[in-house]
Formats: sequence, C-alpha cells, structure tokens
Amino acid sequence: MPSRQQGPIQPDVYRFRFGDFEVTNILDGAIVRSGLYPRNGTNASADEVHALAHERHIDTERFEHHFILTLVDTGRELILFDTGCGHLRRGVGVGDFSKNMPDGHLMALLARCGYQVSDIDTVVVTHGHPDHIGGLMLDGKPAFPHARHIFGAAEFDFWKRGEVRESRKVHRELFMVMAAPLAEKATFISPGDDVAAGVTAVDASGHSPGQLAFHIESGGNRLLIWADTAIHYVMSLERPEWHVDVDDDKEKAVVTRRRILDTVATERIWAVGAHMPFPGIGYVERAGQAYRWVPASYQLNL
Repeated sequence: MPSRQQGPIQPDVYRFRFGDFEVTNILDGAIVRSGLYPRNGTNASADEVHALAHERHIDTERFEHHFILTLVDTGRELILFDTGCGHLRRGVGVGDFSKNMPDGHLMALLARCGYQVSDIDTVVVTHGHPDHIGGLMLDGKPAFPHARHIFGAAEFDFWKRGEVRESRKVHRELFMVMAAPLAEKATFISPGDDVAAGVTAVDASGHSPGQLAFHIESGGNRLLIWADTAIHYVMSLERPEWHVDVDDDKEKAVVTRRRILDTVATERIWAVGAHMPFPGIGYVERAGQAYRWVPASYQLNL
C-alpha cells in the first residue's frame, strides 16, 4: 500500500469567552529557524543556552517561531491587535523577507472565523516591526479601510524620524510604506490610555523604543497582550536577563521583561504572547529567581 502521509496539521485559530468579551487568537504563520543561540542569550554562552534547551526537551539548534495575532470583540467593537506578515514573503517592493518570514494567513483565517474585513472596527499596532505591520496595506491600499488605526505615539515617532541601527534600515523603509500612509487619520496613544472600555495600553518598551502591551479586563477576568516582550517560552522566561538579538534596547528589554513577567505572575492574570507556542495564551509562574510558562489547557473552555 502506498504511503498516505500528508504532512503535519496544526491548529491555527483559538476563540474563547472572556467575561463579556470574546477573544480570538490567530496563527498568522510559523517558521522553523536555526540558531537557538545566539538569537537567544547573546550575553550568555552557547553552552548555557544549549544546556537549558536540553533540560527542557527542545532542540538545541532549531526552534519553531509562531506569529500570533489577537482579536478582541468587546460586544461593541472588534479590535485587531497587529496585522501579521501579510505578503512580505512574496515581496512588497521593499527589502527581501522571503527567508525569515512566513506567509501571512490573517485574511483567510478571519473568513474562517466568520468575519469580514469590514467587521474590523479598530486596528492596534503594538510596535513597528515587519511581522506586526506587514498586513496593514494590501496592494498599496489600507487592508482594513473601514477601521480606525491606533499607534503608540513614541513608537510611530521613532520610525518616522528614521534614526535606526543598520539592521533596521530596511524595516524603517517598510514602515514608511505600510504605516506612514495611515498617519493622517490615525490615533496616537501613550501608556495608560484606553483603546476601548476595558482595553488599556501598557509600557512595554525595549524590544522596540515604544512597544505597547495591552491590558484586557472584562467581568473580573484579566489578560495582558504582551506583544514581543518575551520571544521564546523557555529562554525569555527562565532566563529573562538573557539578551535577544532582535531587541533594540537589550538592557531596557530585560528590565521591561522582568517587570511584565513579575506583574503577570504576581497578579495571576492570563498572558498572550505574539511568539509563544500557539494558541499563545497561558499563565506565568515564578521559578526561583525567574519564571515558567504554563500554557492554557481547558480553563478558558469552561
């Protein structure tokens, strides 16, 4: 009998009730990357990183990198946090993202979830890195033409000024193509500002100069969408002091990571991470002087 193997299938949508809200996490894409070190632990050694990987039963060289977007339906407003990779892998006239970016599947998965593009009332951008803004524009036009767009004021100003390190120059070009055209009608916010009732911006700077996290609260339930505060579920939580190659201000990122992990653990609130293993939601527990990721099981299904 010939083989009937057809390849792996992974879940790519997870929706749950959250108080009076409904939250949907969408796997925009995933990619297997090589080099667990030095992507993680640039201020540590390869031996240290590989030892931790071995202890946690994960490959010492390769890792699966997920790109997760979150939709929050407040009952009055449908809010999309970030727009994923879009068509960056296939080319948008700026840079070459074909080797480090998966295809974005947001649009197809929105339809599967029962939404149309016109249903999105608000698009919130946590920060200006390519995998978060790649779906803002489609064929030179806003991908969500009926939505209001919200940016962090400090983040938008940083990218607009263009004072970026060499490796971010192509990202700045992309930002000017994808995000800058939306500025005239956009809303700019700072930490502490509300996006909607129960949705509040939180300072998460470090990974990028003005990155924002978002605190969601409804019916006594709380979660924090922390964007890229922690990149890897083991490395970033169990060794929060280790630098990550894609963090723009590595020391500030460490301070922010510790603060946010401590808040989530102390207050026992849910966390959603853009690059945690899908569905990207879990708790954070203290583990000595560091932390441990505890993925959601059935708690949110009850």
